[in-house]
Amino acid sequence: MATRPRTSRLRRTLLAALVAASVAVPVSGAAGPAAVPAPAPAELGPLGPATTAALDKRYAAGRADILAAERTAADHGDRRRAAVLRGMADPGRRFLSFDGRDGGRTTEVFGDLAHAGRIAVLVPGSDTSLDSYGRLANGARALRRELGDGAAVIAWLGYRTPGTVSRQILTDRSAAEAAPGLAGFVRELASSAPGARTTLLCHSYGSVVCTRAAADLPVANIVLYGSPGTGADNVESLRTPATVWAGRGADDWIADVPNARLRLGFVTLGFGTDPVSADFGARVFDAGAGGHSDYLRPGSVPLRNLARIVNGHTTDEERRHG
Repeated sequence: MATRPRTSRLRRTLLAALVAASVAVPVSGAAGPAAVPAPAPAELGPLGPATTAALDKRYAAGRADILAAERTAADHGDRRRAAVLRGMADPGRRFLSFDGRDGGRTTEVFGDLAHAGRIAVLVPGSDTSLDSYGRLANGARALRRELGDGAAVIAWLGYRTPGTVSRQILTDRSAAEAAPGLAGFVRELASSAPGARTTLLCHSYGSVVCTRAAADLPVANIVLYGSPGTGADNVESLRTPATVWAGRGADDWIADVPNARLRLGFVTLGFGTDPVSADFGARVFDAGAGGHSDYLRPGSVPLRNLARIVNGHTTDEERRHG
């Protein structure tokens, strides 16, 4: 009984810190990635059947949009952005879509999408933009190698991610704006590659985006890792036929974020139930001993288990207790 008041006081302290941060912390990045000008991309029709010929045309259109954005960034004097875009325009890379405006929106394919039987869609979290896109791309490459033949990975940067130090990171507003785009893309992908088994892999704030989009999505799995919470009380409330997984590294600072929701007028702060808790009801997988940015690190425990989920195999944890 002696621990209950102490726990309550800690919870109130954490809630107070959350409220203070929402009021006092400035919005980060407002004059950063979004400030670099870029032209509007070419109009794209529906993805259509994922044949090699059709995808090659789509990739060519994406590369043309990247090159146009690179020229604009160079003319603007932003050498860093121009260099990033030159790398993205490499003929060996494959973009289903690209928009260099407002921090950037990209959908990049790693692997042979035309013949993939398993597809993983990576949904990133905070502070992901064109200028930091290399982290997401490197993680996608590592996952693609771990998955083996017959699989493709899609890095979906389809929204303006909130800054880790910002008011937006404390609410689901960015996720609410992003979710329709993610849901639309996943449904288009399912129509384009109907024989493929698709898994959503959702990191950090990306887990809030995924769960906002989850209802009735045609995916086999939704995997939440490094999640601060989702805004949902439990898996049942997501209204998804998919298997929902959750994992958190032992050294991930996200564990220190209070799992609470607090309504202040028209704004709700925090994301509620911890996804790795029994109350949430997800299948918990072993995410190893790493930190918040280590889930897709080559050779790591979480990367191996994420690949096993995508491939439809049991995870290390289930094999130990099976």
